[in-house]
Amino acid sequence: MTQPNAKYLEVGTPADERRIAVRHLPGNEPGLVWLGGYRSDMLGTKAVALETWAKETGHACCRHDYSGHGESGGDFMKGTISRWLEESIAVFDAFCAQGRHVLVGSSMGGWVALRMVQELAKRGESNRIKALLLLAPAPDFTYELMEPGLSDAHREQLEKRGYMEEHSEYSDDPNIFTKALLDDGEASRVMTGPIETGCPVHILQGMKDPDVPYEHAMKLVEFLPQEEVSMTLIKDGDHRLSRDQDIALLLRTVQTLVA
Repeated sequence: MTQPNAKYLEVGTPADERRIAVRHLPGNEPGLVWLGGYRSDMLGTKAVALETWAKETGHACCRHDYSGHGESGGDFMKGTISRWLEESIAVFDAFCAQGRHVLVGSSMGGWVALRMVQELAKRGESNRIKALLLLAPAPDFTYELMEPGLSDAHREQLEKRGYMEEHSEYSDDPNIFTKALLDDGEASRVMTGPIETGCPVHILQGMKDPDVPYEHAMKLVEFLPQEEVSMTLIKDGDHRLSRDQDIALLLRTVQTLVA
């Protein structure tokens, strides 16, 4: 499917302005809002499938690239959860002001989604979110999943260079994690007490995920005690959840949440 040209939204102060690429499909509510993962972009298999479904069913759909990702401007090395959260809320306010929406967060996008509902609640706007759909969610991954396994060499890189490199299973280029990302990640943690989303939450999680173990998703559920929470474990599923059967499950779940 040919992708429409992106629109752009300027986010941040004049001294730190980023040009954020957005693709917005107008339609009925509840709309769908895609929040991608670390080093992912809005042209990935799941994001495109989501918009295709929305177009076929008449629902609105919004997706964007974080700064330093995809078609957006900005320096990837300056990226933090707080920074990408700011951009996601700005896009949500600019393009999704009408009606209620389902936030679909993949991997790190699940963390951003949880922080978004917290920030919207502070503004008294919890009613804008109908549901959360979290795919292999990775909230607090810097603190919970990365830091316990950092080697002395990694810690030395972080202190001396301000970033560390790690082999990527999904790209020829190494993953880069900055000290700023890890420091901000600790300040942005959500799994420190009850997470009140004010809406149903459904989690899709592969049990053969090498990046975010399914135990992490089960731990997250413990912090959602007051919400309507359900989880689907895919026994042979990996982290990407991009196979045909995974996409079919994703769309069936979306159908249930928007009904």
